[in-house]
Amino acid sequence: MKNPEYDAVVIGSGPNGLSAAITLQQAGLTVLILEAKQTIGGGLRSEELTLPGFIHDVCSAIHPLAAGSPFFNSLPLEQFGLEFIYPEIAAAHPFDGGTEAVLKGSVEETASKLGIDTESYLELLAPLVRNWTDLAPDILAPLHYPKYPLAMVSFGLNALKSASFLAKRFKSKEAKGLWAGMAAHSMQSLSNSTSAAAGLVLLATGHAKGWPVPKGGSKNIAQALASYFISIGGKIETGAHVKSMSDIPSSRTLLFDLTPKQILEIAGEHFSSIYKWQLKRYRYGMGVFKIDWALDGPIPFTASGCLRAGTVHLGNTFEEIAGGEQMTSKGKHPEKPFVLMAQQSIVDPSRAPQGKHTAWGYCHVPNGSEKDMTAAIEKQVERFAPGFRDLILAKHTMNTKEIEVYNPNYIGGDINGGVIDMGQLFTRPALRTSPYRTSAKGIYICSSSTPPGGGVHGMCGYRAAKQSLKDVFNIDIAL
Repeated sequence: MKNPEYDAVVIGSGPNGLSAAITLQQAGLTVLILEAKQTIGGGLRSEELTLPGFIHDVCSAIHPLAAGSPFFNSLPLEQFGLEFIYPEIAAAHPFDGGTEAVLKGSVEETASKLGIDTESYLELLAPLVRNWTDLAPDILAPLHYPKYPLAMVSFGLNALKSASFLAKRFKSKEAKGLWAGMAAHSMQSLSNSTSAAAGLVLLATGHAKGWPVPKGGSKNIAQALASYFISIGGKIETGAHVKSMSDIPSSRTLLFDLTPKQILEIAGEHFSSIYKWQLKRYRYGMGVFKIDWALDGPIPFTASGCLRAGTVHLGNTFEEIAGGEQMTSKGKHPEKPFVLMAQQSIVDPSRAPQGKHTAWGYCHVPNGSEKDMTAAIEKQVERFAPGFRDLILAKHTMNTKEIEVYNPNYIGGDINGGVIDMGQLFTRPALRTSPYRTSAKGIYICSSSTPPGGGVHGMCGYRAAKQSLKDVFNIDIAL
């Protein structure tokens, strides 16, 4: 048998594919990344989607998990052009009538604005924020014995609960609403067990690390990772569409930054019947309908904090948000959907011509939905920012089908790589001693379909590469 062309090949150049490749290259291997698109990045791409000079993030836009990622923080990415900008207010949640709740860096300052719920908020978040740096590597990992077991047990007891259950800790609409907006990032019914986990992690990272915007667009996270990878000897080929194993150069190990559906199409014949059965049963979650706007000015929110927030959650009360997410999980389209908005240009003027602005927003929809939610989303924005529609110069929309065409990893518009409910929290994407191993020797999965799941943090890629290094090369590494 002739020598393989590479030690390792990684299919896909999203944040996890790049992180896996970097980890392998750092260990002294020869590594190749194959990317089907002409540009790298996966969910980390930015383009002029509306008008010349207006830079829009095609998928991910705000990056608390990137700022809090143990792997990203181990790399000198600022030396390769990455600059994070931190809005004065990380996230804001307006209510009818002009009031709001806001997420700021200080957990005490955030709590102090929640009135009757000040102590309840501090009791829930302060320990997690205080221990975030120590806990992050264990939280952003598969099921294992943690380094700090007592602190992890405390986190886990809350994270495994439903967001609806934890909401009972609060009495005010402000605290309940702020919590609902955070937990709704889980993209599942807020009555589901584990739906609290996303809310806890996002609030903790907001307090500990902030919710930053990458200067110039999310593409610059991918560019910095790629530039670092190339600087240490890695190789990237774009326009390399892999349809079967015969399209992949020979290597000692192979890592897929893809979800189970695509991996089965490419490498299914190499897997055991039980493993294939498990991958075929893998479940994808809600999709998203997304809009990018080119605006003639800043969004005129009634609540003043929203004017300074990088992210704005539009959904009013906990009950309204929970009801809408429940409808979506049952295949329906709410009349008043929960809308996640980002207004990057208020802190990054490079995103739009002078005096103009960009905005980015989406709502959750049933997986595979092709319904146009433009009117419903814009009605929600106008509800909290009267006059918003008058500022729209141009817009670009994407339904779930179009989102999947943009990135085949987003099956049915699911940007999380599969639903993260109790049934797939610990068996993601299959029940294995290591979630990154497939049943085929030397083949691994490093995408968001493995723990810890969706988000721009690179930890799925790092963990999968770490497993591959140990199994195939007898190399044990740690951050």
